Amino acid sequence: MTPEEVEARIEAALEDCEATVGKARGEHDDDHLRATVVSPAFEGESLVDQHQLVYDALGEAMTTDIHALELTTRTP
Repeated sequence: MTPEEVEARIEAALEDCEATVGKARGEHDDDHLRATVVSPAFEGESLVDQHQLVYDALGEAMTTDIHALELTTRTP
C-alpha cells in the first residue's frame, strides 16, 4: 500500500481530515510509514482514541499491508 493510498483511506474515513503520509525516517521498506493526521473528529478524544480512529480507518491494512505506523494526530 502506497503512502498516497493510506492518505486516501484516512481522509475518506474521517471528517474534514488532512492526512500526510510518508515512509518512516530511516526506513527503506514500504510497510514502515509515518503519518500526521489533522481532523476535528479528534476534538475531545484521548490520544489513544484518536489513534484508534485512524487505525479503524485503515482497517485490515494495519495487519496485512502496514507493518509499523508512526502516528501524530492533531485537531485543526
